[in-house]
Amino acid sequence: MANGIGSADIAEAMGQAGMLAFFGAAGLSPARVEAAIDRLTRSLGDTPFGFNLIHSPNEPHLEGTIVDLYLRRGIRLVEASAYLDLTLPVVKYRVTGIHRDGDARIVTPNRIIAKVSRVEVATKFFSPPPEKFLQELINQRAITSEQAELSRQVPMAQDVTAEADSGGHTDNRPAVTLIPTMIALRDRLQAKYGYDRPLGLGAAGGISTPASAAAAFAMGAGYILTGSVNQACVESGSSDAVREMLAQAEQADVIMAPAADMFEMGVKVQVLKRGTMFAMRAAKLFELYRNYASLEAMPATERVQLEKNIFRQPFDEIWRQTKDFFQTRDPSQIPKAEADPKHKMALVFRWYLGQSSRWANAGEPSRKMDYQVWCGPAMGAFNEWTKGTFLEQPRNRRVVTVALNLLYGAALCQRLHWLRCQGVTLPEEWTQVRPRERGELERLLASRVP
Repeated sequence: MANGIGSADIAEAMGQAGMLAFFGAAGLSPARVEAAIDRLTRSLGDTPFGFNLIHSPNEPHLEGTIVDLYLRRGIRLVEASAYLDLTLPVVKYRVTGIHRDGDARIVTPNRIIAKVSRVEVATKFFSPPPEKFLQELINQRAITSEQAELSRQVPMAQDVTAEADSGGHTDNRPAVTLIPTMIALRDRLQAKYGYDRPLGLGAAGGISTPASAAAAFAMGAGYILTGSVNQACVESGSSDAVREMLAQAEQADVIMAPAADMFEMGVKVQVLKRGTMFAMRAAKLFELYRNYASLEAMPATERVQLEKNIFRQPFDEIWRQTKDFFQTRDPSQIPKAEADPKHKMALVFRWYLGQSSRWANAGEPSRKMDYQVWCGPAMGAFNEWTKGTFLEQPRNRRVVTVALNLLYGAALCQRLHWLRCQGVTLPEEWTQVRPRERGELERLLASRVP
């Protein structure tokens, strides 16, 4: 998850347990991303891990900078998320260094796992890179004509994760319809392009119990990806205050709210509703942005309310802080905002949307009602499943323990289903898939017959 919520601690813990995790680089400065690269390359070595690469339509320079950083530092696996369309930076990442090995097989050093919820976007990632971008990369001398020819024979992403009703960026798609649709698309495009290596498909969004994990695998997912439940674990880059809030969440305690990174486009993210007023306040900002041409054009009563209740500072001070931020982040935004009052208003409003997630991650007590906590209904399902067990308490939630319980529990659900299909009736207590301590799970796994 973005802003380092998918932390280096999570990547290390899961990597050392034989699982794959992605550092949540979205929203962070290149310097903070590089610091995470330093740490993970040092601590994990050859153990697999990845970094997030998020679509940044309002900050294309930042997306390109992060890609160049990944290429320079040898990050060979990224999770591409929130993409509305392919961009030059993500294509550049995929095809840089492509070559044939000694057996004449095409080797793509850089691998992408794309997380998508729309068929049209999945189609682009399952297809070869667009010709226009390959030509542009040739013109920039980033690749050769020979490399462009090889690139036409490989998919943009070897694997796509079908993202259903998740926290953060989401289209709220139901997994029971999304996963089969994506599998059909995968098979159709594999047949169309005849890739040497079969395309893969995983599932994310709404997966937080053994039953949901088993359902994803039963529908054909090759792997599962979790997010909301990871944020609730002690290793996440969030705060103890947020973990306590997440532990109280029920399935209906989520709501859609304007996204900071795509505010002007009206894109929304799914967030926690219980215990915070962020969603309501963010919606108010978007309504004002839509209705007025500038900060000055708003009624005085609206300005006073915003400065007093949401920003808690005058607009002039917020604009000063915003300019300081973009001096480092993307200096081109400043003259654009000074020439366009509407854009200036958007940047000022985005200040609140950006700070709200940082207040949550830092556990800033004076801003608890403004916490932006990305969360999907999966969190409520997880809380219901763990009620009355050791995992009910936030301090006991660790990413590897949770992941092992989901995988072991999914396998148990499958075996119970097979027995029911054979007409076997089991005592009710035998069919309870309850959370187990990590040590117990490891003993059970170690005792299996080879």
